[in-house]
Amino acid sequence: MPLSQTFSQVPRVLGAAAGAALLLFSAAPSAGATSEPSETLTIDPTGYVAPDGTLTLSGTYRCLGSNGPVFVSSLLQQGDSRVRQGVGGSTAVCDGADHTWTNTQRAEPGRYVPGPARVEATVTELSGSGLPLPRFHAVRQQDITLVEG
Repeated sequence: MPLSQTFSQVPRVLGAAAGAALLLFSAAPSAGATSEPSETLTIDPTGYVAPDGTLTLSGTYRCLGSNGPVFVSSLLQQGDSRVRQGVGGSTAVCDGADHTWTNTQRAEPGRYVPGPARVEATVTELSGSGLPLPRFHAVRQQDITLVEG
């Protein structure tokens, strides 16, 4: 087969391979991005900011079956800022029961102020042998109100 004819077949072969790969990846479950319907996460509608700058967020969670360490992490965004600050982290138990979580973070006084804020919380498991990979049990975003306390 002449070289020019061979090169003319490349787009057709690559297109077929790309289509097969797309079908394969769309049929496979995404690693760590699924959660059971019985796994839940809530964020309390009120967070607290102390005069010394300590921020406290809380809520509840329920998760099932873990093979590695599990954590509840939280992020807070306030005002017009697009920056989300990590607010502590706590360990979690995935036994199917309801549990409370509380995360605190000390910041310079005035960094967080009473008023509206947006929180994202995540229940994440680190699983797998070798390099641990995240498995997300539950994720929630919610608007809250920070109060002095």
